Amino acid sequence: MNIAAQLLPRNHPEHFYRGGERIAALRGGTVEAGARRPEEWIASMTPMTSRPEQGLSQLADGVLLRDAVAADPEAWLGAAHVAKYGASTELLVKLLDPAQRLPVHLHPDRAFARRHLGLPHGKTEAWIVLEVDQGARVRLGFTAPMRLADVRAMVDSGDSGGLVESLRTRAVRPGDAVLVPAGVPHSIDPGVFLLELQEPTDLSILLEAEGMAVDVPRDGHLGLGFDVALEALRLEPIADLDALVTRPDTVEPGRLADLMPAAAGPYFRAHLSTGDSGPSVAAGFAVVVGTAGAGRLVPTRGDPVPLGRGDAAVVPFAAGAWRLDGPVEAVVCRPPLPSEPPETTGGRQ
Repeated sequence: MNIAAQLLPRNHPEHFYRGGERIAALRGGTVEAGARRPEEWIASMTPMTSRPEQGLSQLADGVLLRDAVAADPEAWLGAAHVAKYGASTELLVKLLDPAQRLPVHLHPDRAFARRHLGLPHGKTEAWIVLEVDQGARVRLGFTAPMRLADVRAMVDSGDSGGLVESLRTRAVRPGDAVLVPAGVPHSIDPGVFLLELQEPTDLSILLEAEGMAVDVPRDGHLGLGFDVALEALRLEPIADLDALVTRPDTVEPGRLADLMPAAAGPYFRAHLSTGDSGPSVAAGFAVVVGTAGAGRLVPTRGDPVPLGRGDAAVVPFAAGAWRLDGPVEAVVCRPPLPSEPPETTGGRQ
């Protein structure tokens, strides 16, 4: 089994909404007009809820990452990580390229997932904005406090317009990172191209899905019914939205630029790294997505890996510390530190 830093094949499953052309342009290949392939799941050990045969990532030799990690978790993740989290990467990375507005939806938190689904993870996520069409926006949280009965009435009547209008809009720019806490209703306009980090689940509660190939009354509530599912909904507006949106500082030679708000610490880490005088990244599981230029990923153990814009690589703990070499820029996505207290803020370098 190849436990080494390596490039990942594409993993571009079909979904219920349209999109994917920008993913194909970045990663290679083509997507036909009108296709429903708006997401690429990168280094995924998580199957899709709606299509369990899809979603899992293969390594370069065709072995599923899930099976490789299960066979030797300490080599992939490190002993400290395994002691804290088990044989889970604690991370799912996606590219997201909607060609139609995403439905108004939310994700449950860990407490809800444990109580109602018997799962250890909810789905807090974060968006790193890669490209934005003029006028495209994201929507995050209600604009005013809502009554559950009023939300339920809009869900039951299929009032997509009312649900969309109930959310707070925000303009974003390339380079912005937005933390989306579990429970917060949200939507994304077409034309916003994202790199997404999230907890390793596929748990979404849909409040509407206008013009999409999904039956919300049947499939929008995780099989729990809306009476239970809407217990996961955060009815209050986000008190300080600015605290959930960050932009990286200028990347200085020899250091990583932290992309995430502090509150992301218990869930995942993301940094921007550059080649030439780029810093060494500590040993540990990492997913590396090239965003500009071309160069190499150079591990302490194992062969260098060519890495350029549009490439996605996985780095196991066994590869040791590593760095980027050459005129290349990449986002480094990593699980939370084993020392990170659960559900609290903390340092993430």
